[in-house]
Amino acid sequence: MLSTGATVAATAPSAPAPEIKKAATPPPAVKVAVTESAEPVGRFSTNGKFYSPLVRSIAKKEGIGVVELENIQGSGKAGRVTKTDILAYLPNRDSKGGQQAAQTILVETERPAAKTNGTIPQAKPLVVGPNDEVIEMDRMRKLIADHMVMSKHVSPHVTSFVEADVTNMVQWRDKVKGAFEKKEGEKITFTPVFIEAVVKTIRDYPMINVSVDGTRIIKHRDINIGMAVALPTGNLIVPVIRNADQKNLLGLTKSVNDLANRARNNKLVPDETTGGTFTLTNVGSFGNVMGTPIINQPQVAILATGTIKKKPVVVETPQGDVIAIRHMMFLSLSYDHRVVDGALGGTFIRKVADQLEAFDINRSI
Repeated sequence: MLSTGATVAATAPSAPAPEIKKAATPPPAVKVAVTESAEPVGRFSTNGKFYSPLVRSIAKKEGIGVVELENIQGSGKAGRVTKTDILAYLPNRDSKGGQQAAQTILVETERPAAKTNGTIPQAKPLVVGPNDEVIEMDRMRKLIADHMVMSKHVSPHVTSFVEADVTNMVQWRDKVKGAFEKKEGEKITFTPVFIEAVVKTIRDYPMINVSVDGTRIIKHRDINIGMAVALPTGNLIVPVIRNADQKNLLGLTKSVNDLANRARNNKLVPDETTGGTFTLTNVGSFGNVMGTPIINQPQVAILATGTIKKKPVVVETPQGDVIAIRHMMFLSLSYDHRVVDGALGGTFIRKVADQLEAFDINRSI
């Protein structure tokens, strides 16, 4: 007999009946109990909310896991859960929707169930050879590592690239840098010029200046630009230029120089590394032509500027195409594909390049 629902075309009586094989039935999904409290609370929640060491310590002591902690209403800045919030939550804990110290979550997954434990996969322990040196991460490196892993886990990263002709910008800086330093007492680098171009472009494309909170998109009115600074220790820190859109090129230059110098001398205050809405990293300072930077949560985009190199380029002129030596550089933008699509990300970075290419070589200082 034929299986129910199968249809076979009529054949001559002498023809052998075709063999019908029943399709393999996939193993049924199983529900696996995962103990939520087994997953330790990290420095940041899945939506980028920061948890202080004290709050994490209390959570660990009381058996409060990630999901439960995220449901506690915070009274701190940007909804941050404070010590007072978590201590006030504890007495009424059992009455809040039946939550217990160890929450059990049913996770529907494919067999085999034995491989499901509800945690992010971890690398296997490394075998250290007799000639290897073991170096413990310092506190800052541990924080950076946690933040980078969290960012890649939270945001689906996409990177777009463009190449820009920055000949006018380079020639202008070469022409004015001596007079600029003499007049203003500041050395002018390319970084404030890059930031100026980014700020102008953010004004045209404000949806790149946002953050994600669950299913909500937070659109920032302030344009606060973080700039990655490499420290002598090899670590990285990102001081923030607040209200960068309200500063002219001189103001940006002073802010860049001041923050970079104090960052390298460990003189920044905590507030100067928070509140950024967009980040710039200059990988060109290390001789790199381009990079694919990791988004600085809870932002949704980060721009990398590559090194500037002289190249032979085809240039269109009224008399026809000519080959000329131009100063060229790559820009790369990594963005959060949850809220920034390729059209916005690609258009944004192209516009930044257009701003740099249109730099006025006769600009006054």
